[in-house]
Amino acid sequence: MKSLRPTLRTLLAATAIGLATLGHATAADDEVTMFKDPNCGCCGKWAEHMRANGFKVKEVATGEMGAIKRTAGVPQALGSCHTAKVGGYVVEGHVPAADVKRMLADKPAITGISAPGMPMGSPGMEGPYPSDRYDVVSFDAEGKTAVFASH
Repeated sequence: MKSLRPTLRTLLAATAIGLATLGHATAADDEVTMFKDPNCGCCGKWAEHMRANGFKVKEVATGEMGAIKRTAGVPQALGSCHTAKVGGYVVEGHVPAADVKRMLADKPAITGISAPGMPMGSPGMEGPYPSDRYDVVSFDAEGKTAVFASH
């Protein structure tokens, strides 16, 4: 019985660490780091949309957006004005918060999602003009894409 105590203690400690890590990972899912051009106003409006939907958003202004997109694995055809990271995924452009929440809940085997270009009427791009119909597209490290959501 004496030899089981260290094993039981180790098991309990590992379980506690696992539970603490699980809680940390879940809490981190709502933390968004958004990289944007310092002169872009619509990016800040997307950040406000995300905050209004329960996310914590850190805005990082940089003149190195091309390098950030390449490092994040964003296919050139899916590029937009800002690049965000949340829950281990990349979110490119004016993706609605509901799509980000769905991605974080479903945890698909993708690199991220994008609203390519700057669709009129998407979060941060609202205005007096008619909204565009647009797709949010998922992408993976091999360049495979698929429609994630349509708006």
